[in-house]
Amino acid sequence: MTDMNLIARSRRIAMLVDGDNAQATLIDKMLIEVSKYGTVIIRRVYGDWTESAMNTWKTILRDHALQPIQQFRNTTGKNATDSALIIDAMDLLHQEIADCFCIASSDSDFTRLATRLRESGRFVIGIGRKQTPTAFQRACDVFVYTENLQPEAVESVVPPAKSSAGGVKPTPAVAKENVQDALPLLKQAFEVAVQDNGVALLSAVGNALSQANPGFDSRTYGYKRLGLLIEALSAYFELDENSMYVRARVT
Repeated sequence: MTDMNLIARSRRIAMLVDGDNAQATLIDKMLIEVSKYGTVIIRRVYGDWTESAMNTWKTILRDHALQPIQQFRNTTGKNATDSALIIDAMDLLHQEIADCFCIASSDSDFTRLATRLRESGRFVIGIGRKQTPTAFQRACDVFVYTENLQPEAVESVVPPAKSSAGGVKPTPAVAKENVQDALPLLKQAFEVAVQDNGVALLSAVGNALSQANPGFDSRTYGYKRLGLLIEALSAYFELDENSMYVRARVT
């Protein structure tokens, strides 16, 4: 395990969930995803628990050791839940309880919070839908799309399609987005990560992708891992699976 992986595993994570804006049915997948970056020591879900809209959350609180935080809606049209979450996050920051924060919401209101946490040296993970405003996504170190946590995001093979020769061949499931759409991002990341000898570590390419676009995720294009996505673009890149080096092909 590398030093960077050891640092990641030692992070103490405060997971703060906007119950008005996050999907309760994905909480188990969210926890698994966030646990890649450390230990989730705080699990809070914010909302007005007197409202029926929170009923789905109520059924899963105990199973996942989630702490419900009550926030009444005192004024119509004002999101008191966001304010409560932000205040708690700042309290936790000053108490130095957590060195990593996960904000589960698709609401742009948390953009400044994410920025402030990063300015204080905290690692910030965002979880939300693809349509989450770019400003919030870019304010995070990592942003995970909830669409990529859905069961269909896992690689699969659809029923075989007939080839021109009359036989059959396995056809990969249709990617959520065209794999070619990832090419400009990968080329840019490769240019950042490439060494003098013309190759780049796969991990360095991944880091460059995250720095430029925290929401980048190979699962968006139908592949579980970055290496598999690069292999799908074999006309442009060559991946050595033994050394995990990436080389650009001359096109």
